Amino acid sequence: MDSLEPIFLLGPTGCGKSRMAVELAEILGNAEIVSADAYQVYRALPILTAAPEKDLLARVPHHLIGTMEVWETNDAASHARRALRIIDELQARGHRAIVTGGSGLYVKFISHGISPAPPSDPKLRAQIAEMSPREAVERLQQLDPEGAAHTNLQNPRYVARNLEIVLAGDGLPLSHWRGNWDHPATGSGFVLTCDTAQLDARILDRARQMVGGGAVEEVAALPAEPEKISSTARKTLGLREVRQFLDGSLSRDQLVASLALATRQYAKRQRTWLRREKWLIPVHQGDDAIRLILKML
Repeated sequence: MDSLEPIFLLGPTGCGKSRMAVELAEILGNAEIVSADAYQVYRALPILTAAPEKDLLARVPHHLIGTMEVWETNDAASHARRALRIIDELQARGHRAIVTGGSGLYVKFISHGISPAPPSDPKLRAQIAEMSPREAVERLQQLDPEGAAHTNLQNPRYVARNLEIVLAGDGLPLSHWRGNWDHPATGSGFVLTCDTAQLDARILDRARQMVGGGAVEEVAALPAEPEKISSTARKTLGLREVRQFLDGSLSRDQLVASLALATRQYAKRQRTWLRREKWLIPVHQGDDAIRLILKML
């Protein structure tokens, strides 16, 4: 309990991480929350990105929430550098960071260090984008069978980035670039688990709240020019579906269903990634989760 190492409180979207992080911070008394979410940094999209509500933000200091404009690009490495600076500043003040969020690579860079992988290459990325998902998977499997076996091949974004790393790195395997992840995490890690049926119900309820609570208006207010929305912001979960509603392709009920489906699929990918992270201790959402976490710190 005296350690100032960060606490990682993770879990699939919709499982209640944000509220639990605030409650844990209040009990600890000297903790502040650092977001590891790729999209909650955008101040124009708090509803669509399910950023912590104002009452939670007021109870405990939060960092990296609503700090960027949609035309600014966010990526795992730059986000992690900002987060690590904040964690150092908190520790210098005798405070502790609770890192929470659902973006796997962003979490990994904060918990285990920034991978020295080759930087993003826009031209190479454009070439990969022209491949079909199956072609990209087959190319990755051909160039780096071991790396492909450890990649979520159902997630085209992960496949594309890993293929880009291998190609930009002169064919060196992913394991060459990620050797720094062999050491222990810099802090305690917990993953909040939830029954699938319960999580699906929470996701559907949140989709309804988003549609009725301003997500459509958020998207309608975004810049009309595509170049004024960064490549990161364009990947915001639900953005495509809301735009389909705005152009008349979806009814309001269809929008709710589409948002819920996209979120369930994202939560499934998150659970797959979280199960592979053996340093995380599972804590069931239905138990007295905070008490259990406090006992293990």
